[in-house]
Amino acid sequence: MSVLLTTSLAGCAMPGSHLSVSDKHQTETNEEEKSIDQLVNVHLLKPSNISSFKQAEVAAQSNPELDAALTRYEYRVGPGDILNVTIWDHPELTIPAGSYRSSSESGNWVHADGTIFYPYIGTVSVEGKTVTEIRDDIAKRLARFIETPQVDVNIAAFRSQKTYITGEVNKPGKQAITNIPLTLLDAVNHAGGLAENADWRNVALTRNGVEQSVSLHALMQRGDLTQNRLLQPGDIVHVPRNDSQKVFVMGEVNDPQLLKIDRAGMSLTEALSAVGGINELEADATGVFVIRSEQRKQEGQKEQKGQGEQREQREQSGEQEQKIASIYQLDIKDASALVLGTEFELQPYDIVYVTAAPITRWNRVIRQLLPTITGFNELTEGALRVKTWP
Repeated sequence: MSVLLTTSLAGCAMPGSHLSVSDKHQTETNEEEKSIDQLVNVHLLKPSNISSFKQAEVAAQSNPELDAALTRYEYRVGPGDILNVTIWDHPELTIPAGSYRSSSESGNWVHADGTIFYPYIGTVSVEGKTVTEIRDDIAKRLARFIETPQVDVNIAAFRSQKTYITGEVNKPGKQAITNIPLTLLDAVNHAGGLAENADWRNVALTRNGVEQSVSLHALMQRGDLTQNRLLQPGDIVHVPRNDSQKVFVMGEVNDPQLLKIDRAGMSLTEALSAVGGINELEADATGVFVIRSEQRKQEGQKEQKGQGEQREQREQSGEQEQKIASIYQLDIKDASALVLGTEFELQPYDIVYVTAAPITRWNRVIRQLLPTITGFNELTEGALRVKTWP
């Protein structure tokens, strides 16, 4: 009878999807495979050490370097700009704007070669010069025709230099660089401010092909003026979406789900609250874990060395194998320990996992075995009835 049962079960298709790798080709490496237990660090969150895991607060501070740059800032003319040149007491050399013409329509257009034409003196090179330098040049050359000319030069339209604000702002697009210095904060405000889904902690500023990360959270929320920048022509400011600002809450909670970290951040207690708390009937309150990957890409790293070279350097320096993750454990058997969770800030791609109580795991095993045991008993009883049938 047992042989018949085994044969019957073996011939039945198992429910659900299945993927077997035993009969497939598996790649091999020469490296010694280590247990994941050896590559993970575990930290207990306790009142005595919770402060060591708290992220450093951003302090408000001034930016003397930016202040100095703003003080010495001067706009330099480029192709496409329109200049207004006025020669006092010589109206014949000054083109009047008139009642129906704006200054930009009647001014001197800077040509693609960086020059303008002016009566008597001809072609004047203006590209890359300030209005003061252009005024001095024109006055010096006009002195051959006019005694002590009084020259004034101003820019009627700024069209040669632009910066670009893209991503999660309310009015993305280009912004002109003018004679008024344009800072990062000014550009964001001119773009209508941040959109609802903006990730203001990881704003990218690209200048001459080099990208740097700027935190608008530190600038706008904490008053860290060192995060502000004086924008230059061609700069690209990109405010990304907060799609990467997510954490995963799984295990024995009432509503497992993916959560997004908002602009104010998210603590462990906030994450547990957002999913309805732990399942009081099945969760192990001593096993609230935060699993955090230790692999981080270095910002601005352009040169990447081969794995073999990195391994050789680690062996020479005696550096231990890098851990792949850190696990932070919080025991909330006493509910007052949740206050510790308010001090533990979650980071993007953290995994919050609540384990099941031992009795819960045992009950689940029993629930899986019961259908098989019941079916086996029914088959056995049926076989006995057939055997004893007269």
